[in-house]
Amino acid sequence: MASIFTKIINGKIPCYKIAENDEFFAFLDIDPNTKGHTLCIPKKEVDKILDLDETTYMGLMAFSRKVGQAIEAAIDCKRVGISVIGLEVPHVHVHLIPLNGMGDASFQNKVSMSEQEFKATAEQIRAKLSI
Repeated sequence: MASIFTKIINGKIPCYKIAENDEFFAFLDIDPNTKGHTLCIPKKEVDKILDLDETTYMGLMAFSRKVGQAIEAAIDCKRVGISVIGLEVPHVHVHLIPLNGMGDASFQNKVSMSEQEFKATAEQIRAKLSI
């Protein structure tokens, strides 16, 4: 059965897309820790990051770096944190989280955003992207 992320990639579930290439996909987290919280995923459905082949692993990190740089340029924050936990969805995903304090990385505090705020945030990040 396809993961929720595979359904997003295939357009069966809508998302606020940030970037896409032949191998990877980035979109805003719909339950964000902070404004701009983005997920980067391989299009190949693999459960654990350490199960990725080395080429895909390195490609995901390079893709995530570019998306993270765009987030940092678009969103007012001290830095963009990177987290790979992978317990929520059985599909590798890299969290890119704009941080202003350690609490922003805790996954305990969430921000509420309207559809318009999500769309505007995605556009702000895409405007800074150089993929």
